[in-house]
Amino acid sequence: MLNSFNKHTEYETVTEALTDLKKRGYTIDFNLLSEKDCLVCHKSEIELSPDDFQVDESHRFYGLSDPGDEMIVYAISSKNYNVKGVLVNGYGLYSVSLSSKMVSKLNT
Repeated sequence: MLNSFNKHTEYETVTEALTDLKKRGYTIDFNLLSEKDCLVCHKSEIELSPDDFQVDESHRFYGLSDPGDEMIVYAISSKNYNVKGVLVNGYGLYSVSLSSKMVSKLNT
């Protein structure tokens, strides 16, 4: 089950969201690096602080039978680095510890 924060598209699954976002140019796979308070792409070694990116869309998926299936998919872009990508993060008990600045940025 999903709850989409994007007014344009709703997805039934995380895979569906990732496939569509990739088709729309969100090709970088970002990960959270809490030690440095940034998003990182390990393939290109790009590190984005909260001031370096914007959240274009976010899509929340609820795990009906398994709380481990609860995820948020973020569509991220950075004009400074001319990149677009996705960040997939669990929430609740399974989420990564983040600074208040990063939490604020991801909640926009």
